[in-house]
Amino acid sequence: MKQLTRAEEQIMQVLWDLEKGYVRDILDELPDPKPAYNTVSTIIRILEKKGFVSYKAYGKAHEYYPIISKKLYRRNFFKGFISNYFGNSYQALTSFFANEQDLSLTELEEIREMLDNEIRKKTEK
Repeated sequence: MKQLTRAEEQIMQVLWDLEKGYVRDILDELPDPKPAYNTVSTIIRILEKKGFVSYKAYGKAHEYYPIISKKLYRRNFFKGFISNYFGNSYQALTSFFANEQDLSLTELEEIREMLDNEIRKKTEK
């Protein structure tokens, strides 16, 4: 799966939230300062070429919708992120969050509880 630019990802976030929409709908959801209509239209056509978006034509109007789910993109993005920044080591990622992000004791305990639950699920299989 191809990586998205920041602008492409911003458009995809809106489309994932809307589930479908016209360029004007997408533009209305973007924060100020809003890009030009033609800019959004161009980015959507790029997303279509990359295989992230498709459309239904109603005359000259096109209603766009995502064909890659947010969950699938997040999974692939995160795999690349861990590979590129943490050498494919989830231990290094966990260490980074624990040491560099100044997590509170409560947050660390919540993470530990989630991990303990996952360990229990895997050992029950």
